[in-house]
Amino acid sequence: MTLGGNLKLNGEQTMSIQNKAITVSEVMLELNSTPKTQGKTLLKETLEIMDKHRLGIVCITRSDGSLDGVITDGDIRRMLNAVQKPIAALMSDDTITHVVRNALTVSPSTSLSDAIALMGQKKVWDLPVVDNDKLIGLLHLHPAIEAVIGSNS
Repeated sequence: MTLGGNLKLNGEQTMSIQNKAITVSEVMLELNSTPKTQGKTLLKETLEIMDKHRLGIVCITRSDGSLDGVITDGDIRRMLNAVQKPIAALMSDDTITHVVRNALTVSPSTSLSDAIALMGQKKVWDLPVVDNDKLIGLLHLHPAIEAVIGSNS
């Protein structure tokens, strides 16, 4: 995949993003629609938030709104395989114990084409949107692709 150019799937060109004028801020989920919680939340409650929003990610924030990290359904699956602890005991852990701290993020002014390219390169579906170290939203792949397809029609 090349940044800001042609998108490739399995080595084949699938589409070209023509309109670099679209920014992440135009497509992202607003903060009130972003799955989020704080690090002291029990892992069980964090999974309930993930399920409620029907996304495979929850952003973990500090009390000042800054992003502390993320936890994804894939992180939880890997944790279940790696941690030799009963599931009931894991569910009572603080979420912060299992958070990915240096989460990949984008700014609201990032071009949508660059953000989609980054998602493809890193093989992720979601990117927290951060401005001045504060979580302001979430870019999810489906609305991003819909915006691109709509702008190329």
